[in-house]
Amino acid sequence: MTALITIRDLSMVFDGTQALKKINFEIGEGEIVGIIGRSGAGKTVLMHLLRGVDQPPTSGQVIYHVARCTGCGRVELPSHAGTPCPGCGCTFSPLDVDLWGCDDPTRRELMARTAIMFQRTFALYGNDRVIENVLHALDDIGFPSEKAVSRAADLLDEVRLSHRMMHIARDLSGGEKQRVVLARQLAKEPFLLFADEPTGTLDPETATIVHGVLKTSVKDQGMGMVVTSHFSNVIESLADRAMLLEYGEIVALGEPAEVVARFMQDYADLEAFEKPDLGENLLVARDVMKRYISVDRGVVRAVNGVSFDVKRGEIFGIIGRSGAGKTTLSRIISGIIEPTGGEMNIRVGDEWVDMTKPGIEFRGRAKGYIGLLHQEYDLFPHRNVLDNLTDAIGLEFPKELAMRKAIVTLKMAGFSDEKSRAVLDRLPGQLSEGEKHRVALAQVLIREPMLVILDEPTGTMDPITKIDVKHSILHAREEMEETFIVVSHDMDFVRDICDRLALMRGGKIIKIGPTAEVLEHLTDEERRIMAAGSPA
Repeated sequence: MTALITIRDLSMVFDGTQALKKINFEIGEGEIVGIIGRSGAGKTVLMHLLRGVDQPPTSGQVIYHVARCTGCGRVELPSHAGTPCPGCGCTFSPLDVDLWGCDDPTRRELMARTAIMFQRTFALYGNDRVIENVLHALDDIGFPSEKAVSRAADLLDEVRLSHRMMHIARDLSGGEKQRVVLARQLAKEPFLLFADEPTGTLDPETATIVHGVLKTSVKDQGMGMVVTSHFSNVIESLADRAMLLEYGEIVALGEPAEVVARFMQDYADLEAFEKPDLGENLLVARDVMKRYISVDRGVVRAVNGVSFDVKRGEIFGIIGRSGAGKTTLSRIISGIIEPTGGEMNIRVGDEWVDMTKPGIEFRGRAKGYIGLLHQEYDLFPHRNVLDNLTDAIGLEFPKELAMRKAIVTLKMAGFSDEKSRAVLDRLPGQLSEGEKHRVALAQVLIREPMLVILDEPTGTMDPITKIDVKHSILHAREEMEETFIVVSHDMDFVRDICDRLALMRGGKIIKIGPTAEVLEHLTDEERRIMAAGSPA
């Protein structure tokens, strides 16, 4: 196999902390390399260094083996060496380039021939149609305008979104948005694609579609791909070769099944929790509706007359396929969006407050007691973790109390005591994506809400961290009498943690009851799509 990238003794240190230590391996042309490891292992740092973004490594090299046209300078895969350039007719010559040792124009030239998909990031023109988003990407690379519409339609067909091409991008579900992002990246015709947890927040059915598109694209275009994931089955499904990172070092490199087996050795869940006696109703929803008017689709019934209640101290799950209305319902509960009709009553002290009514005595009063961690969370990039947890969200504590409260809350979100203290002074950019997610969860918990809504809380977490987060939720319920609503595709997670479930289809709750009972109510198709609990 022709080498595309050679990594030599690559190391990275952040403020005295070793994020990567002497990384050595190669990526071949047309090869998919999977990187697996716990949150904080160094996966995202390594990917950024391979692509040339953020800051340079502390030491080591990332050498690209490419072919460059002697006439127009076009850069292609190394196998193009000796062939004529389709643009100007001159010959491609082999070229080895140290990505972090070359000049800025050369680095930008190489980066322009790569593409990246980030987890939980939907970089789209929200007010434009889906096909217009892809057309923008084609225009960015100078694709011939007379052929652009046809090419955009082909790309949307590849990611199985032809039936959404005229929709406004902001109206898509999370899984659909991710596929538009993929179409935009493929429009660039990269010779190397980086996929950082590309399907972490998607339901298994949608994830399978995305995986199929990725594998087909690598095969058809001959490009290489680097994919990171916490999910073992993603690595086994996609990768030709896999790498296990632990604390910034490669501890295993080889066949995906063998590397995954090594990773799963520490996967255990031994702590036991007793189910508490639940209190009175904390939330009561009756006939809640949310309808949108769309030029393309007419009346969209995102939530269509749902009724349910949540008891104090309960962990209540809302499940369903992408587009079922789960996220819209969670935003109504949290007071972010106003329903079209119905009632959403929450108990504040001894009084009931209707969240559907505006004003400081109604929705404004109740919102302060409801915390929401949604899929597209964000942290303040130029504030450290301590500031993100305190000053940045308006909690003004004395320094000593702020640190104490932050450490306690970070432990509730799944960090160890030692790790909680270590990350306080770090900026979000110095954290792994899994660590950022847990900080965002802590940012919700530090407000001491009565009700916490978690929208896909485990989407980007490795199995061991998922256990930590499950324990943190259960501890929060025991120690703080906290109540949770969990919106998730992760069937294993909801099976382990939820007292009751509501199953949604087409904006309606079609079954509600004890977790095991509702899971038994899944159709064969839903069971196939959702029972995996993580992308397949």
